[in-house]
Amino acid sequence: MDKNDIDILTREECFRGFYRLDRVKLRHRQFSGAMGPELTRELFVRHDAVCVLPYDPQRDEVVLIEQFRVGAMDKAANPWLLELVAGLIDKDEEPEEVARREAVEEADLTLGSLWPITQYFPSPGGSDEFVHLFLGRCDSSAAGGVHGLAEEGEDIRVHVMPLQDALAATRDGRINNAASLIALQWLALNRDEVRGMWS
Repeated sequence: MDKNDIDILTREECFRGFYRLDRVKLRHRQFSGAMGPELTRELFVRHDAVCVLPYDPQRDEVVLIEQFRVGAMDKAANPWLLELVAGLIDKDEEPEEVARREAVEEADLTLGSLWPITQYFPSPGGSDEFVHLFLGRCDSSAAGGVHGLAEEGEDIRVHVMPLQDALAATRDGRINNAASLIALQWLALNRDEVRGMWS
């Protein structure tokens, strides 16, 4: 099946702020071949995002950032999350450009080579967000401090840690967001190849 198997009956914009919320009434073809019943769904409309895990192959270290996240406020004891460098594609930019820009803004890092990891929908049951995920080569020796754009209210602390410590943080729940888990697990699986290519 494809987009031709969806019948959009109505679509209305319910809210527009930093993000947008639409209400969509639709029908879609079912696996039996028949069209299903009318459904009403709210759709969280977002810009696509770019996430990058800065990695120093010489030191076998990753650079992660820590910042407050409103989405974790009600469900986590600590809503300051350890995450990847990330940003939205809100201009006419390529994902690679966003990765490099955000690394400077959020971590004061200049990235070398970018290794595409994957692209994915983080929550397609209610959001159209699409994430471009990268590994970014960096020199972690001078990384650290607090960064971010004051005009965007950013207050971002930079952490440098051995890859093994970051992987331990995925196991014990200190790292609990999808992009970070995916990127770190990918690096664990592909570490030898990456270090071989980037040495």
